[in-house]
Amino acid sequence: MDIHRCRFVHYPPSTINALAFSQSKITDETKTAPPRLAVGRANGDIEIWNPLSGSWLQETIIRGGKDRSIDGLVWTQDPNEEIQGETLIGKSRLFSCGYTTTVTEWDLERGVPKRHASGNHGEIWCLAAQPPLLGPAKEGEWAGQHLIAGCTDGALVLYSTQDDDLQLQKILIRPSSKKAKIISVTFKDRNIVVAGCSDSMIRIFDIRNGALLRSMSLGAGPAGGPKEIIVWTVKTLRDGTIVSGDSTGELRIWSGETYTLKQRIKSHRQDVLSLATSADGSTVITGGMDRRTVVYKQVGKGKSRWAEVSHRRYHKHDVKSMATFESKGMSVVVSGGPDAAPNVLPLSQFGLENQRALPYIPQDSIIQSSSKRRLMMSWWDREILIWRLGKFPKANANSEDEEEDPSRTRKLVAKILLKGESNITSASLSRDGTLLAVATVDDVKLFQLRNKKTEDGLRVSKIEVPSTVSSGARLIQFSPNGKWLCIVRPDSRILAARVVQEEGSFVLHRKLSKLRRIDREAPKIVLLGGLGRYDRTVSKIAFSTDSNVLVVSDLAGYMDSFVLSGEEDLSLDTPDVDEFGSASDSSDSESSSEDEEEIVIAPHKLIFGQQWLRNPSASSIPKLPSAPTIISFRPDSSAKNGHVNRVSPHPTRNNPHPISRALPTSATTPDRLFIMTACSSVFEFNVLSGSLTPWSRRNPSSILPEDFRRNRDHARGCFWNVTSEQARIWLYGVGWLWMFDLNVDFPLPNEATSTALVNGSKSKEIAETPNKKRKHKGGNEISTGAGSAIANGNLELGISRKIQKVAEGGKKQIREDIDINASPFDEMDLDTDAEGPTALERLRRGSSAGEARASGAKASWRTYKYRPILGVVVLGEEEGEAGLEVAIVERPIWEVELPPRYYGDQEWEKDGL
Repeated sequence: MDIHRCRFVHYPPSTINALAFSQSKITDETKTAPPRLAVGRANGDIEIWNPLSGSWLQETIIRGGKDRSIDGLVWTQDPNEEIQGETLIGKSRLFSCGYTTTVTEWDLERGVPKRHASGNHGEIWCLAAQPPLLGPAKEGEWAGQHLIAGCTDGALVLYSTQDDDLQLQKILIRPSSKKAKIISVTFKDRNIVVAGCSDSMIRIFDIRNGALLRSMSLGAGPAGGPKEIIVWTVKTLRDGTIVSGDSTGELRIWSGETYTLKQRIKSHRQDVLSLATSADGSTVITGGMDRRTVVYKQVGKGKSRWAEVSHRRYHKHDVKSMATFESKGMSVVVSGGPDAAPNVLPLSQFGLENQRALPYIPQDSIIQSSSKRRLMMSWWDREILIWRLGKFPKANANSEDEEEDPSRTRKLVAKILLKGESNITSASLSRDGTLLAVATVDDVKLFQLRNKKTEDGLRVSKIEVPSTVSSGARLIQFSPNGKWLCIVRPDSRILAARVVQEEGSFVLHRKLSKLRRIDREAPKIVLLGGLGRYDRTVSKIAFSTDSNVLVVSDLAGYMDSFVLSGEEDLSLDTPDVDEFGSASDSSDSESSSEDEEEIVIAPHKLIFGQQWLRNPSASSIPKLPSAPTIISFRPDSSAKNGHVNRVSPHPTRNNPHPISRALPTSATTPDRLFIMTACSSVFEFNVLSGSLTPWSRRNPSSILPEDFRRNRDHARGCFWNVTSEQARIWLYGVGWLWMFDLNVDFPLPNEATSTALVNGSKSKEIAETPNKKRKHKGGNEISTGAGSAIANGNLELGISRKIQKVAEGGKKQIREDIDINASPFDEMDLDTDAEGPTALERLRRGSSAGEARASGAKASWRTYKYRPILGVVVLGEEEGEAGLEVAIVERPIWEVELPPRYYGDQEWEKDGL
């Protein structure tokens, strides 16, 4: 297998302007929806992340549009209700602003704006949500959360979110003659608002009557600088104390009772842009233009004074936004800025755990290839680029990293700029490289790609798309044979469109096949609150290699599969009538009963004698433990070049043109589906029978390589290398590449220990107790949501997690480590079966595993050489080990063009690093 690496694909990550958690703190008594993190970017995209107890999965991206920007994000939760003795959790709602006069509420289930509200005021600069009501509501008082907006003209505006609506309630403060901008705003309690302004003032307002309660002055600016100080960020602690960060680089502490200055700390060399506080008010974290992240804690008697305890540069650019989240087992602060990568820091365990940088590369790959024509397509925003990759020169054995000549290895053959304002949500290139489908939330476009006769390029022509197709999509994908186009609507309805070739051109058949998922709806009392049906959002699509089986998965971990029944007959076509109208496109796609008889084929639903039906064994595939990150069918080497035709029915006197109703079977269709989830669980199913494959039964996720299970970065894609001797799947993430051979079993725990003892790679402690729990000496993988724990020997100044007793024993010193912060997470049972593999597991494996390893076959292989990986594409025809050729596309952060940043004294960096 030939692996090439390239970095010419341009992917400009967008600046992080806003961060917001759906809840800042969750306790055991809190009844709320599962937490989510919203990340707002400068190109208008909103990313929804699931913390997953520290796994951090990017679930979906709500795409923005032209000249749109997300500059403020807030979540609210409607009040809980008691209905027939059950608690209806209040609905979680997401709002944003973007330097316009409009506040937008987002529909998480569809990924589109739900409603807008605006008023006669200036552009909204900042947005904050009213704290939830803790006690019982007074008569006439709404227990929900309103929104407060600060404007560039000095206006303070209150928006109502009551009755599942968004309306301008009143303008509390009219613009003043000075027109001081309100730069930051927060609530001190449900009725008192603290606003930081651009005229060296912090003002306190009462939203009940709009009265100005107090003004706090920051004084004049430093000598040689602007006279007025800008209050970039302001927060309040649990005891009412007000903390602010301003353009002088100072953190100021204000009394919440007397509204007077208590303390000021100069820890930044430039403006303080973001600020976060812990729920108990014991920790304050600031981020500035100087790229510093500074942590403050209370010190001294009575802890009345604040002091800086740490500062580091976790970011390569400004730290523009911060958000905190605390719950049982998690305590983190997330920060972001122009370097586009969210950074997760431990909050309660700061100094004892490592930070973690989340990838700025999207979870779903934006790169696809046509292996037959050696084309590679990438997209972002509203732009699509297509390259033709030539034959790569063979590198010398002594120069593995030899650079290839760009003029010989690649050529940009097409560039497409979409009209309209919406960004691309999904794009698909057919395997033969003749068709390109592009989707936005408003439209679906289809293009035909032809070679130019006079020059080395592509001629792109637009294909007319029926109105029933061109109404927007969340996901879009061609089948391997290019005859079907799967379309997932923004509301997760699934459609299949038939691609027809007529005289050298392509059109979409006038009829669409609507694929109904299994009805797995939860009780309405669950769906009406929290995140609603958001977790049923379809996130992955996979076709079998012969295009006869289609599988989709959602964020909840459910799998739905469909099969293509009948034999293709191009002579069979229905009258030229568009029968797919509003009735077929209704919202009852999820309401079909599981007991519905779908094997009966209605003639008017056929397309060239074929129809998509729900797989009869679809309900046999159980719910996965978490959302899938990869679903892919294993190619069948024995059926690569052949197709088994099913027996067609014979014509009769009453039915001269019979229609085949045969369903594909495992004997004719490769139906082995490989699945990897967000919690690093690996499964392989026979889709048509709804059962695990023998390999998956013999190799549960618990015996996967330990390095693979400890890996925190999620898999982002895969490719196959299947021959008669091997069935290798190559998985890749942002910083790693793993290979699993599904023809070879992984060693069982005791076998792995025995092999390690022979090779001498395991310690004496593990050798003596191979099947017992092992206690980690620092650096355990269980953390509070950020990185792993810092090893005791690497802890810096401060209180360590362990004390060392030193006893004199002659000339030797005997040391005994005593854990002063022992945690139940410090002991992990690395072996799921303390007594070793059972007889059933050994019987399932038989002698095949030992024979495969004796022949030299490897069950797995890994490398961390390539990073960060934007995508991997297959080039050329896959003809065994020697013919497989792939290109790894990298996008290092140091090659990303960033805006100018601040450099202080004695700060420098090497060019190109």
